[in-house]
Amino acid sequence: MGALTHASLVEYLLEEAFEVAETIETGADDAELRGELGDVLLQVVLHARLAEERGTFTFDDVARGLSAKMVRRNPHVFRPDGTLQDSFPASVAEIVRKWDAVKTAERPERTGPYEGIPDALPALAKAQKFLDRAERAGSRSPTAPYPRKLGQGTLRSWAQARSPGAFETEEELGDLLLAVVGSARARGFDAERALRGAIRRQFASPS
Repeated sequence: MGALTHASLVEYLLEEAFEVAETIETGADDAELRGELGDVLLQVVLHARLAEERGTFTFDDVARGLSAKMVRRNPHVFRPDGTLQDSFPASVAEIVRKWDAVKTAERPERTGPYEGIPDALPALAKAQKFLDRAERAGSRSPTAPYPRKLGQGTLRSWAQARSPGAFETEEELGDLLLAVVGSARARGFDAERALRGAIRRQFASPS
């Protein structure tokens, strides 16, 4: 086995994170969840150790940086010294606005609301993240990631009129998938989680 690097560990970090998600979504017991969280923490420790060997940062630096970020990005919760505020915003929308304002101040070089969304996100999760950012930015321009042809009102009838595999183009299929994500989001559902659940139900081994 070759020497460990940040790049060589990426696949294991992703695998362990998805195992945590599966543990939660399938209702596994707390002991299993504790173990899976430990596996994710091990990946963090390994990356920090590699950085420490290069003399760049340590695990303690990671923890301190996280603590400072939480205080800095949540002024509605913490005072600058880290103590709790006496009162808190009345709505989630106000909290989101404050969070976004702090992030924008931290990264003024970002030119649009979609910068910083990881390209490696699974496609359904990535679509939902783009739609979230579009709504928060108040963007409904032609460049916003909304379906060009399919609105939520026509989604059900359009899908019912099609048999599986009857899409004329891959672009048309993409529009439908994005419309499905938008429709799911409007109902408060997570499309990525919903699809994982459907796969488990459809392909689970008979008991």
